[in-house]
Amino acid sequence: MFDELVAEADAVSVDGWDFSWLDGRATEARPSWGYQRLLGERLGLVRAALDLETGGGEVLDGCPALPPLTVATESWPPNVPRAAARLRPRGATVVATAGFPFADNAFDLVSSRHPVTTDWREIARVLRPGGSYFSQQVGPASVFELVEFFLGPQPEEGRNSRHPDRAVAAATQAGLEVTDLRSESLRTEFFDIGAVVYFLRKVIWMVPGFTVERYRGKLRELHELIERDGPFVAHTTRFLIEARKP
Repeated sequence: MFDELVAEADAVSVDGWDFSWLDGRATEARPSWGYQRLLGERLGLVRAALDLETGGGEVLDGCPALPPLTVATESWPPNVPRAAARLRPRGATVVATAGFPFADNAFDLVSSRHPVTTDWREIARVLRPGGSYFSQQVGPASVFELVEFFLGPQPEEGRNSRHPDRAVAAATQAGLEVTDLRSESLRTEFFDIGAVVYFLRKVIWMVPGFTVERYRGKLRELHELIERDGPFVAHTTRFLIEARKP
C-alpha cells in the first residue's frame, strides 16, 4: 500500500494552484474572513488591478468581475500558460515575471494570495495614491509539525520569519499605512501518505529539495504512523493584511 500511494502522488501533475486532488485525502480549515470574496468586492470598486504570483489564475478567476485593466504576474513557467488560458478570456493580461515591470502609480489595487515574498517598496511604487495592497499570507511556523517531522526542530528565526508584525513593519517602512490585520491558526489533517507527498511536491518551500527518493525512509515512517494512529495533524497559520498608499 505504501509504494502504491507514494507512486501515485509522485506521478500526478502539481502545476497550477488547484488542490482538488487532495479531496478526501487531506483537509485544511479556511480562514473565517473569506479572502476571495473580499478580493472580489475590492476588484469591483477599482479600474486598474495587479495580482502578483497568480499561480494558475484560479483565485482571480473566481472573482465575479475584473476591472477594465487587470494584470496578473506569474514566474513559475508551468503556471504561465494555465493562467493565460484562464484569465485572458476575461480580459486580463498575464505577464511572465517575478518582478515589477510596471510604471509608477499604475494600479488602484495590488493583491496577492500566499506570496513567497513581498516586495513592499515596489508595491508602494506601483500603487496610485489612495490605492491599496490586499493580501492573504502564510503566517509563522505554518504546518511546522510536518516540516519538523522531515527536517527536525527548526530555529526560532525560521519559525517566526513570516510573522505578521514583520509585515506591518516592512509595509510602514515602505510608506504604506496598514488598515487591516487579522491572523488565524487552522487545523490541517493528512489522511494518507500520498496526500503528504503531493503537498510537499506542490508547496516546494516547506521541505526544500523534497523528493520521494530522498525522503523515502521518513515517508515510510510517517505512513506507518498514520496507519496506526490516524490522520497526521498539523496547523496552518494565515494572516490577512491590507495597506493603503497615502
